[in-house]
Amino acid sequence: MLFNSLPFVCYLILTLVLFYVIPKKAQWPFLLVASYAFYAIADWRYLVFIATTTVSVYLVARKVEKINLEQKEYIKLHKSELTKEEKQKYKNKMKAKRWKWLLLCLFFNLGILAVTKYTNFVLHNVHNIINDAAEFKPVDMIVPLGISFYTFQSLGYIIDVYRGKQEAQKNIFKFALFVSFFPQLAQGPISRYGDLAPTLFAEHRFERKTVTSGVMRILWGYFKKVVIADRLITGVTTLIGNTDEYSGAFVFVAMLFYAFQLYCDFTGGIDITIGIAEAMGIKVAENFNLPYFSKNIKEYWNRWHITMGTWFTDYIFYPISVCGPMLKLSKWSREHLPKGIGKRVTVYLASFAVWLTTGIWHGAAWNFIVWGLMNFVVIMVSQELEPLYAKFHKKVHIKEKAFYGVFEIVRTILLMSAIRMFDCYRDVPMTFKMVGTMFTDFDFSVFTNGELLNIGLTTADYAILLIGFAVVLAVSLFKLHGVDVRERLYNKPFGCCYHIMAALQIVILVYGAYGVGYDPSQFIYTQF
Repeated sequence: MLFNSLPFVCYLILTLVLFYVIPKKAQWPFLLVASYAFYAIADWRYLVFIATTTVSVYLVARKVEKINLEQKEYIKLHKSELTKEEKQKYKNKMKAKRWKWLLLCLFFNLGILAVTKYTNFVLHNVHNIINDAAEFKPVDMIVPLGISFYTFQSLGYIIDVYRGKQEAQKNIFKFALFVSFFPQLAQGPISRYGDLAPTLFAEHRFERKTVTSGVMRILWGYFKKVVIADRLITGVTTLIGNTDEYSGAFVFVAMLFYAFQLYCDFTGGIDITIGIAEAMGIKVAENFNLPYFSKNIKEYWNRWHITMGTWFTDYIFYPISVCGPMLKLSKWSREHLPKGIGKRVTVYLASFAVWLTTGIWHGAAWNFIVWGLMNFVVIMVSQELEPLYAKFHKKVHIKEKAFYGVFEIVRTILLMSAIRMFDCYRDVPMTFKMVGTMFTDFDFSVFTNGELLNIGLTTADYAILLIGFAVVLAVSLFKLHGVDVRERLYNKPFGCCYHIMAALQIVILVYGAYGVGYDPSQFIYTQF
């Protein structure tokens, strides 16, 4: 029962109606029941995994906070008796206790994630190394829906409690709702407890503007997903499915198609998630900020899947950067290596760890790992070349020109789209080979000889895609200039927003891709 299925739409409507009909004090318990019911419908066995993570993180968070309180009380009680050295020794002792509990929680829950998601990947690679003549038979593993998302969200919470940035939630059922809140369960965003909890557990009365705005965003998400992304997938699947026939210019077309498909699929799903929460008065973190208007890769990753990026930065990059061994390495590299390199060694090592982990998080396959490391290489090279860029722009004054800004945006889109081809072909050598054909076997006649009408897309499909692209671009440009389209529509007279919502529903129903080859079971990021 995923977002783009009729059962989910019915489930959502019923949930929204009941949410505002029941007593306000019962709203968050109702959402907990609705979230667990949603998860159980996917597969009742998943409940064991999410409940295990919930209970383990909840108990450890309470234990860590208890140690924190014991420390504060002890120091307060013996303040006058303890010397500075004794106080520090006691603090270190209590910190060691908290650290042991945190490590236990991290290893336990990351262990569950690793076993369920990566067992077959590890076994397959071991099988290949020992060169066993027998065919590899994967182990039948249960991979719970959204396990990467709810695991990282839960571990972010326990780390914040350990750091003293977040008080532990005393009500296990409230914490269970934070972990399982159904709109964001399958594909994020990865929320922070302190951001989500205030509105998640609050009492909400029905407000027409809040519900209308939320429903508008839901419909906008469905438009991007069903009308655009699910139409493009037919062409993408055809182009990457036959590498002998479709190379050169066809790879370029597949690259652009997939870039737009992924954007509309993922942002469409996030729009639905945030729209559902907004319709209930619940604030969920934004996950995108016009990434295709970025002028470099670093800026792109500050705009794309924002909650994932900040999670890796806060919980992997910074801890690695300031850990004891890294500080020692930093000191050594500054003393023994050239000045510029010595300063950046630890930064690049921490960045390498982040991008390696990011690739592994996305999937149990070498293509995802190489994809992550390719991002790392591009960002590292770009940063190393910054002095040359500065000298170039000092001599050639084009950076302020509008055309150069457009060039930077196009360059970023093409570069990121090329790296994403590892996601399309799912085979590292094949990806390099096919991307290479864009430079060695590019035939411009592909765009004029009608062959693009033989990949499962008709002239009508291209027309719909072109109009859809224009609409998405227009809304994006409005946002770029600080215009809230939904706010503007809501404030228009004569119920303008309701007419547009009705029209959008008709467009989704009439022009949505529901034909042969349509698979309602998969948002791209659901697999993660």
